[in-house]
Amino acid sequence: MTTILRHDPTGTWFLQGATSSYVLRVEPSGHLTHLHWGPRVEPGAIDWFTPTFDRAFCINEPGGRDSGFALDTLSREAPTGGNGDFRAPMLGVVNADGSHILDLRVVAQEIHAGKPRLDGLPATYVEREAEADTLVLTLADRSSGAEVVLHYTVFRDSDAIARSWRLTNRGSGSLRLTRALSASLDLPHCNWTLLQLSGAWARERQVVTHALVPGISSVESRRGTSSHQHNPFLALLAPGTTEEHGEVLAVNLVYSGNFLAQAEVDQYGHTRLQIGINPHEFTWELTPGATFQAPEAVLVRSGEGLGGMSRAYHRLYRSRLVRGPFRDAPRPVLINNWEATYFNFDTEKLLRLAAAGAEVGCDLFVLDDGWFGKREGDRSGLGDWTTVNLAKLPGGLQRLAEGVNALGLRFGLWFEPEMVSPDSDLYRAHPDWCLHVPGRPRSEGRSQLVLDLGRAEVRDHIWGMMTTILRSAPIGFVKWDMNRHLTEVWSRQLPPHRQGEAAHRFMLGVYDLLERMHREFPEVLVEGCSGGGGRFDAGMLHYHPYIWTSDNSDAIERLRIQHGTSMVYPLSSMDANVSAIPNHQVGRRTPLTTRATVASTGAFGYQLDLLALSADERAEMRQHSERWRSLRHLFHHGDLHRLADPMTNRWAAWMCVSPARDEALVTCVRMLTEANTARLPLRLRGLDPARTYRVQVETLREIPSGGGAAHHAPVHAVFTASGSALMGIGLRVDSPGDFIASTWHLTAV
Repeated sequence: MTTILRHDPTGTWFLQGATSSYVLRVEPSGHLTHLHWGPRVEPGAIDWFTPTFDRAFCINEPGGRDSGFALDTLSREAPTGGNGDFRAPMLGVVNADGSHILDLRVVAQEIHAGKPRLDGLPATYVEREAEADTLVLTLADRSSGAEVVLHYTVFRDSDAIARSWRLTNRGSGSLRLTRALSASLDLPHCNWTLLQLSGAWARERQVVTHALVPGISSVESRRGTSSHQHNPFLALLAPGTTEEHGEVLAVNLVYSGNFLAQAEVDQYGHTRLQIGINPHEFTWELTPGATFQAPEAVLVRSGEGLGGMSRAYHRLYRSRLVRGPFRDAPRPVLINNWEATYFNFDTEKLLRLAAAGAEVGCDLFVLDDGWFGKREGDRSGLGDWTTVNLAKLPGGLQRLAEGVNALGLRFGLWFEPEMVSPDSDLYRAHPDWCLHVPGRPRSEGRSQLVLDLGRAEVRDHIWGMMTTILRSAPIGFVKWDMNRHLTEVWSRQLPPHRQGEAAHRFMLGVYDLLERMHREFPEVLVEGCSGGGGRFDAGMLHYHPYIWTSDNSDAIERLRIQHGTSMVYPLSSMDANVSAIPNHQVGRRTPLTTRATVASTGAFGYQLDLLALSADERAEMRQHSERWRSLRHLFHHGDLHRLADPMTNRWAAWMCVSPARDEALVTCVRMLTEANTARLPLRLRGLDPARTYRVQVETLREIPSGGGAAHHAPVHAVFTASGSALMGIGLRVDSPGDFIASTWHLTAV
């Protein structure tokens, strides 16, 4: 069954998803128009539809005979400015004569099996050509020689479309690209609610919604990263849309730098949805023959509410965005020393912590910041990666790694390759290697500067140091961190008129280093991090199977963070750790079982001083590790159903269902309890209604003990119920008390 069909009588292309259609038309004038993105329709069903109509004060096409053909009212697929469309363009250029006009008309159309790669950029992929089809449309501006090749990839049995383009200068003069949005969609009305993922450090990806209004609603980053503040994602929700029902149109950018995502409502109530590289301070010079590749945008349409949208993204990303040997491999249980020791450690202390990690069931020990150079705090040493701090680690990394391995654990190491400390040997040798403007002060964040990774010699030097370390000891894991945003974005390798390329070239340099890591050290698992969740995006998932979700490890705060993150990104991509109480970020005290229950929804681990815990607590932790290990296939490969929204409720609930629907885990966490309220009904989803399930219940209850104190202990129960009853009637949640977690493990009988 083909996924792309051409309806010849009208020059219309039908991109057919599992339940949806994306319909384009090449007009007789060569303009590319958008007809439909919604429920599936068959070729011929919309022959009567025309995207053109006349309005007062609209500018008609130069020399055109059709007074109703006006670019300002046309539903366009690759809109440009300067000749009658006054809405925000997808592409913008400055021509050799100084004009800004770009008049793109379709000159070639073809279908390719499979999906081409994007040079230098992360993207979704296929392993067999039969998995997808790609529509390739070539558009040209005859006056300037600009050629734009649009790619639309439709994945079989999915409602996801991957969209990208590349611009080549086929003319004799120079072109300056000033706007490079990856996708633009013109929709026929504005009766949508916009959903965005916004927040701050330690409060990332909170779900925010509001109705569209005339003008532009946008989220963006100008920080050089996708950022803690906003995520490169927008969704439009039809009226009445819920987690289970209603129509959702969503766009997500596979890119980790500055971005812009916006919805513009024009004077006629039409909506233009766009996403791509942020035009702020961006330019790109194209000499004759030069090419620019835009990042990929992934579009998802759901007729099953937000849950359907999320599951479409999850299935695609965990199988055809994440890659390499760790894509499908079980995630290890890790112990990270950061919140246990910070910078205060030595080999013996680390080995004692690793031994405790082995005792509680860990597979991996990760040594965080402070192992290199003169690194006693965050004010020095970044960039001196080949100098191990022998005062802390006598015998170097080899001795420590072998000691960790002898305990049955793999050894992992923290790097921050994109940064340099002014107090470092690297900076003293190469002060011009950081992003800076000559003659101006150099701003610092966390006492560090940003290396100009757009320069090949800088990348090569950093890579040489990293490979030396990675080959010096048995290292099986790298935590790749990035702890400040970009300022003074100016590169010594670029002339003044090309400085608008520096931020994007930096990002391409980061991708180049990550690609080298993927290619030369495939046996090393690489986790992403940027001050926690400051670069949690689809671009990074192409190189990192999972990412540290947030520096905020409080279980209750994590409910909202993980809820918002799951709107787009699969559970298997979220690193979540059990940390100490009182929590180091918010000071809250929550039961150990609740902390473990929340953390177990993602890639599970520990980040606390295990040596300070009692034997009973460590024994309980081992049970949590073993339990997560027995259930991790559900979090990695199962379908997520969000059952209760922690943004609007005093409790959160979700469930993961195996692809065969023969197993599921339901989780409910009460944040704050209320007196004398109804028992919470919890209707399940995604089960087989004809099957009977054995349900094992585990609820944490507070048990009084001597001296007026209390401890928490799990209470177990087992019963059977049909899938139809569990979905139609549901479970009753009866867990009084704050911060109480309950789980139900379902297996088909």
